[in-house]
Amino acid sequence: MEYVTRIVIIGGGPGGYEAALVAAQLGAEVTVVDCDGLGGASVLTDCVPSKTLIATAEVMTTFDSSYEELGIIVADDTPPLEQAAKVVGVDLGKVNRRVKRLALAQSHDITASVTRAGARVLRGRGRLEGMQALDGSRKVVVSAADGTEETLTADAVLIATGGHPRELPDAQPDGERILNWTQVYDLDELPEELIVVGSGVTGAEFAGAYQALGSRVTLVSSRDRVLPGEDPDAAAVLEDVFRRRGMNVMARSRAESAKRVGDRVEVTLADGRVISGTHCLMAVGAIPNSAGMGLEEAGVRLRDSGHIWTDKVSRTTAPGVYAAGDVTGVFALASVAAMQGRIAMYHFLGDAVAPLNLKTVSSNVFTDPEIATVGYTQADVDAGKIDARVVKLPLLRNPRAKMQGIRDGFVKIFCRPGTGIVVGGVVVSPRASELIHPISIAVDNNLTVEQIANAFTVYPSLSGSIAEVARQLHTRKTAGEG
Repeated sequence: MEYVTRIVIIGGGPGGYEAALVAAQLGAEVTVVDCDGLGGASVLTDCVPSKTLIATAEVMTTFDSSYEELGIIVADDTPPLEQAAKVVGVDLGKVNRRVKRLALAQSHDITASVTRAGARVLRGRGRLEGMQALDGSRKVVVSAADGTEETLTADAVLIATGGHPRELPDAQPDGERILNWTQVYDLDELPEELIVVGSGVTGAEFAGAYQALGSRVTLVSSRDRVLPGEDPDAAAVLEDVFRRRGMNVMARSRAESAKRVGDRVEVTLADGRVISGTHCLMAVGAIPNSAGMGLEEAGVRLRDSGHIWTDKVSRTTAPGVYAAGDVTGVFALASVAAMQGRIAMYHFLGDAVAPLNLKTVSSNVFTDPEIATVGYTQADVDAGKIDARVVKLPLLRNPRAKMQGIRDGFVKIFCRPGTGIVVGGVVVSPRASELIHPISIAVDNNLTVEQIANAFTVYPSLSGSIAEVARQLHTRKTAGEG
């Protein structure tokens, strides 16, 4: 009888379900152990829900900021003395019901795909049991919600358990007034005054979205600027937009506690200042779901942060145990998690595999405007990690941007001085997540600015700015302006 390789995947997020699809396709016997529903946080509480909410906010922003300039007249019976009254509103309860419905539908679609591929989905929590057996197999114990347990034998195990919101000891979410990012979709009414603690990607995205939906937002940042991990020029554009739209951005302000006072929330800062609002969203990072899984006892090395150490083909320090996604702390991106999971299965099952190359990863911050990046960054250039020429072109010069009333944003490309090979880029604009793709292709395939410049673009189009930046880099003999 032909032997079938047994794969157990703990966690059904992008890292887990993509790995399951690959392993099943390659003929393995696959079991996915999951406790929340396939799709994981990405589909159920993070990417899909937040971007659905942001899509509504984006429509509000576009209408609010552009309709007068574009010559659109909104018929309204607002009395003359109140002509400045807002003419577009939002039903947050309805928005959130749509958010949840779409997330569940996506989870069901993923479950159908995985089971159709031949994988078994087992509801419960998995943990490794002991060290590797003499025959190279591993034991995984699955605990169901009713307390029953099932032991699985696996030739390889993939840990793809993701992470959960980090909480401050003195700012515990209650799901009503003090919230983490998984709880905001239970709100039926728009927060009148929302305090967002944390100015990373999650904090900035939610702050911008709720500001657009009609909340008065205060963004509390412990750093000098919003989005401290992003391109500084891009972060500066976004912070300027936030402030111009009425957001109260508090830089160098570390929150120490948040507590309910009646129907309000008070956030106390490290310097003693107190901010009051109707709601508070805590967006202060994530903690990997690696505890209580028997990982270290099984030989899996954890970093001090609790993240699982992996190499570029997703192996951990324990033979036959791989890891993917947010639990590894590599990049908190669904696309990276999926790639790590696929690489793990290709590697273990003996298929051709290329190691993970983070310098070809494209990512996006879904604010308005969006910030998309790929490859080497401005920080890499400034720190001397790579010698590169840089040109940045504001979208204000782009004819399509003028037509659409787009004032904020730019295209920036980094290339090698001698060869002109494109090594990175930044796009700040509406739908930057779509515009970054040609630069991603260039980075991934070592294309030159000359090749980008010589490719036809539609006129007029926002993508024309990408070709224009490439032309400037091709013709300049010295470093371009930032």
